Amino acid sequence: MSDDRETDTASESSYQLSRHKKSLSSLTNLSSSSGMTSLSSVSGSVMSVYSGDFGNLEVKGNIQFAIEYVELLKELHVFVAQCKDLAAADVKKQRSDPYVKAYLLPDKGKMGKKKTLVVKKTLNPVYNEILRYKIEKQILKTQKLNLSVWHRDTFKRNSFLGEVELDLETWDWDNKQNKQLRWYPLKRKTAPVALEAENRGEMKLALQYVPEPVPGKKLPTTGEVHIWVKECLDLPLLRGSHLNSFVKCTILPDTSRKSRQKTRAVGKTTNPIFNHTMVYDGFRPEDLTEACVELTVWDHYKLTNQFLGGLRIGFGTGKSYGTEVDWMDSTSEEVALWEKMVNSPNTWIEATLPLRMLLIAKISK
Repeated sequence: MSDDRETDTASESSYQLSRHKKSLSSLTNLSSSSGMTSLSSVSGSVMSVYSGDFGNLEVKGNIQFAIEYVELLKELHVFVAQCKDLAAADVKKQRSDPYVKAYLLPDKGKMGKKKTLVVKKTLNPVYNEILRYKIEKQILKTQKLNLSVWHRDTFKRNSFLGEVELDLETWDWDNKQNKQLRWYPLKRKTAPVALEAENRGEMKLALQYVPEPVPGKKLPTTGEVHIWVKECLDLPLLRGSHLNSFVKCTILPDTSRKSRQKTRAVGKTTNPIFNHTMVYDGFRPEDLTEACVELTVWDHYKLTNQFLGGLRIGFGTGKSYGTEVDWMDSTSEEVALWEKMVNSPNTWIEATLPLRMLLIAKISK
């Protein structure tokens, strides 16, 4: 069932972390290759334009492509022809196994990413593939097209070889020259810096750790984390003056659907008040150092959810249960809130934190 059509009833009830087969304690063997940073096609979730390996390889060479909007089909067609003089991932043999990935930014909703096939053992791959996006023209004019070239090795790890970004707002769609194939120099990665710099608004929230929800029991009990999402401030408008926002919560490393709770959607304001409390139980004291609360804010429009910004509240150690993970990346302000919560049990700790760009963890079934 698609995330967009889920009712919000699940968000009212406590999620039994301890009873779910993927409880925090059983996730100790979670490997970082489990798709935590891959694109999720489920739920119109955003994924990472930015998962993969940057900086190992130099960026050089060019890509040849053309774009056209086909009015009849209401589709953007990106014709990816070829690349030349790419950097060599295999330095000895002077070759790479490159493919091309396309995104429409900032809306990486249901349409997700598109990609070509991998062409092996070459620095001059020929693709001649058309990547199609079903999208209304007026929405397309608010997007940027990001084409990036990647080397895929035998272990399916990706290495970045360069990217090109076109601002479709200023693109002249009527100019016939613009429908011709054209060469573009590949550039180093600049996108996340620009995205990070954008103001994504803030969230006002409070957290509380309740070590023993049922006092007086002889058995060792597990605690609860309570998350009170109060309101968001100055959310960005991605589609004109409309905004219909809601907040989703996941306790990482559990990315199952059952671990997710969400608020109702609040429309027609960039300062939505939610006043929604979510309760997660099954927290042993040691889980507090390994888990992370991921709160993401979304704009719900028709059948897609568009990512606006998020928070990751935890100790930000880069590790969870002994495994290195990308999502343990809390900022100093987010870490400070978590520390205060852990050190002040049974007390609401309030903060207003800036929302930021996140690599969203893939939802597991």
